[in-house]
Amino acid sequence: MTQRCRSTLAALPADGYTVAALRRLTGSRRRLPTRLRFTRSEVIRYRAEVADRMSISGVQDKVSLRLIGGDLVPTERNGEFILKPIPGTPLPAFTDEVPANEHLTMQIAEQVFGITTAANALVTLADGEPAYLTARFDRRAGQRLDMEDFCALTGQSPANHGRQYKYQGSYEGLATVLHRHCPAYAIEAERLFVRIVANYALGNGDAHLKNFSLFTSPDGDPVLTPAYDLVNTALHLPHETPLALDLFADDYMTPAFKTLGFHRAGDFQVLAQRMGLVPRRAQSLIERFQDPARWRTVDDLVERSFLSPQAQAAYRTVLADRRRALAG
Repeated sequence: MTQRCRSTLAALPADGYTVAALRRLTGSRRRLPTRLRFTRSEVIRYRAEVADRMSISGVQDKVSLRLIGGDLVPTERNGEFILKPIPGTPLPAFTDEVPANEHLTMQIAEQVFGITTAANALVTLADGEPAYLTARFDRRAGQRLDMEDFCALTGQSPANHGRQYKYQGSYEGLATVLHRHCPAYAIEAERLFVRIVANYALGNGDAHLKNFSLFTSPDGDPVLTPAYDLVNTALHLPHETPLALDLFADDYMTPAFKTLGFHRAGDFQVLAQRMGLVPRRAQSLIERFQDPARWRTVDDLVERSFLSPQAQAAYRTVLADRRRALAG
């Protein structure tokens, strides 16, 4: 395969980044390495040493990095990037391909379906293993932004909702919270709706409450952050549920879902109606995921991705199943 951009997957004469990708990742044209100077075991060790002081939530082995002199180095504070290596806990399938999966899924979401995502790339560690790199978006002009995920916005925590707290809710409920906090609800609701459909279309069964957040826009209003943590989880967990949350509030199910047992385009049209979207606009947004030309672009990105041929085939199988479900 020809060399390609570690971010956009565009063809390049040599391994690296396009100018546009560098600007997105670094805010300028600063040199960004494709190979880091430390190994996954060193990431895990460093994570353990600073676990009480670092400001990245979650249990995955991930560290905050700064770009200094063309090298990415671990840091306890003022990080510019987050690095996520291969998970330490084995998954049922393709564990080593998690970083490439997340990178590909994020690129598809933005390039094909028009979702603003956190800038990201796939880099190589010193031991030759891949790792997912994402630029932090919770800072602007050197200042940390007010940012809250939907668990914080709804007051859900392990203390008051148990271990599965981030899975207790619905995507319709997300819209209710969004309406409560966002003055520009009509715009943000469409952005949220597209993300919900995309998670289904791209096989992400782990889009829970903490994977949606609001932060302050340059105008001072709360808006959705760029999308993050988009992964085709069905590639690794073939038997998980297609969605992390119920589609509708109050245990509502469409007649079609009761009959078929899976969601089709009509279910998302009902969701759009209950979210208050203009019907014509909702139909147009759903049609993004029914457009053959867009799916040809998806297939091209899968082909150019860093997934192995076996993982690419499995990834395509998941997407083909979801595409059929959304066809009508």
